[in-house]
Amino acid sequence: MTAIVNQQQAEAWNGWEGRLWAARPDRYNGMMEAFDAPLFDAADIGDGHAVLDVGCGAGLTTRLAAKKAGSGHALGIDLSAPQLERARLDAAAEGITNIAFEQGDAQVHPFDGPGFDVVISRGGVMFFADLVAAFEHLREAMAPAGRLAFVGPRSGDTDSAYARATAALAPYLREPSPAARGMGSLLAPERITEVLTAAGFRDIEINPVDADMGFGVDAHDATEFLFSMAPIQHNLRSVDAVSVAGLRDRVQDALGEFETPHGVRIPGGVWVVTAGR
Repeated sequence: MTAIVNQQQAEAWNGWEGRLWAARPDRYNGMMEAFDAPLFDAADIGDGHAVLDVGCGAGLTTRLAAKKAGSGHALGIDLSAPQLERARLDAAAEGITNIAFEQGDAQVHPFDGPGFDVVISRGGVMFFADLVAAFEHLREAMAPAGRLAFVGPRSGDTDSAYARATAALAPYLREPSPAARGMGSLLAPERITEVLTAAGFRDIEINPVDADMGFGVDAHDATEFLFSMAPIQHNLRSVDAVSVAGLRDRVQDALGEFETPHGVRIPGGVWVVTAGR
């Protein structure tokens, strides 16, 4: 791996949290699946395009980008060795040949080639050590007519569906897990615009997208998934087993509100951001 500046995130994503995501990509991808189509509609990847996927994780979005690029190519970059190992295995299993994965810090990674036609990210751009410097570096790695498209979280209110579903956990969620630090860096549209403008981007558009997020086949399955998530594990690590069992029961009861014939679906919202080089 080339030199990195975001040591904190590198340590987190190469530790237990990175291994957790690498072991269960289907669950995390299922949670975010409803936002994939809006991301790729915004990215407008065409045949022959060179695509960079920033913070690619276990590589689903990179694989989707490679298929859309056809005779082009998709490169996924991430700090997490465990997730990249899974990404390479899954790409090989699907027989995708116009794809590659590199471990590195996209803020400073030396990208080779003539420039990317499209740069995408499903949440990975939140975690940079220096947002402006990182986006400027990405812009410089793009082709002259290059396009940036990424998905990022919107601020949730205290009466959101997710807040209701996980209300029993609220008193315990006192801090982000190590890998979740930085998730609030681009919540406000004003902040997104400020960062991208300072990095030299133009034609910035920020649009809200609402969709139902998938958490499991039923309330029990969704509860198990939620309690396996790193931020919840991190904050409950010192809580006694009896109390945790009680919390599981309360969360499972609350998730009953969101059971549908298609599984537990909790309404959520993101920003879909696009910009030109």
